[in-house]
Amino acid sequence: MITPRVFADFHNADAQGHLRLNCIGTIEDLGNQSIELQDGQLLTLYSEDLEVDGVVQFSEEEKLWVAAIDWDQIRPVEDLVVQAQV
Repeated sequence: MITPRVFADFHNADAQGHLRLNCIGTIEDLGNQSIELQDGQLLTLYSEDLEVDGVVQFSEEEKLWVAAIDWDQIRPVEDLVVQAQV
């Protein structure tokens, strides 16, 4: 199964270091891919030229969805090379 790739703002983290999944880009990506967030769901989260894998959970404290990530595992997004056939 392919892990869905969803935008996240890496500057929008809570006190525990979880990325909040409530910014416009995230909501648009979730809607465009028909994703309904669930506890334990795996996502690849990206922002500009960085990405990281995360696990979704609901924050009872903030009443919104967040993703637990390992900040040491953030990696550069690999460029995709598209070759046109002539």
